Amino acid sequence: MSQLAVVDESPATRQLYLELMQKCLLGLIYQDPPQSAGNGEHFDLNRRLNGRDWPSQAHSMIGKLRMDNLRNAVEYVIANGIPGDFIETGVWRGGACILMRAVLAAYGVSDRIVWCADSFEGLPAPDAQKYADDAGSNLHTFNQLAIPLDEVRANFARYGLLDGQVRFLKGWFKDTLASAPIEKVAVLRLDGDMYESTMDALTALYGKVSPGGVVIIDDYGVLPCCRKAVHDFRDANGIDDAIRTVDSTGVWWTKTK
Repeated sequence: MSQLAVVDESPATRQLYLELMQKCLLGLIYQDPPQSAGNGEHFDLNRRLNGRDWPSQAHSMIGKLRMDNLRNAVEYVIANGIPGDFIETGVWRGGACILMRAVLAAYGVSDRIVWCADSFEGLPAPDAQKYADDAGSNLHTFNQLAIPLDEVRANFARYGLLDGQVRFLKGWFKDTLASAPIEKVAVLRLDGDMYESTMDALTALYGKVSPGGVVIIDDYGVLPCCRKAVHDFRDANGIDDAIRTVDSTGVWWTKTK
């Protein structure tokens, strides 16, 4: 599949393309209803904008505020020449990573990679003996979170964005992230839900984040186990960069050291 080309590179056209891309990824165009996992049967614009439902067809569940945050982060590092690739750990249907690839296409950037890290089999069962904060987690029982790699690749292809600048890391984070051939990271987005997944990603990848790079934690505001992992890691590594709020769920900070 060839890369989608943005012929007119004027700011207005680029803005229009990326805004339309976000609406498509979030299911705002046809307003697809949520899945029936306790979220009702009808499309609710407010819930979708705030990432508070699980879409039935849309390629992202992170909502517009967190998607705006991700787009802003990617545009920021491009504009400021902060070196490194982009990676999301926990990609679901691929929507956030598709957006990152779309921003690269819109700006004509050809020397960065978007890494998509996921088991593509759902979440791991909690290892409560090693990670007590994950005790009682039942996220591994939700089949809705297990999106096969072939489906994610097909979603990229639907937008004309499946090419050599997109790479996939299949497997549990503890097995894939530390050995991944990633030299530098400009945007690190974590969406692993659990303490173990969050800690594995931070441990393997934070040291590769360039100064000025952006770190985004999707589940910080709603999952105490994720929040605890973030603070345990920051405390252990003397990280005092200010944590900034995106919405009731997501946070981010800029790496200064």
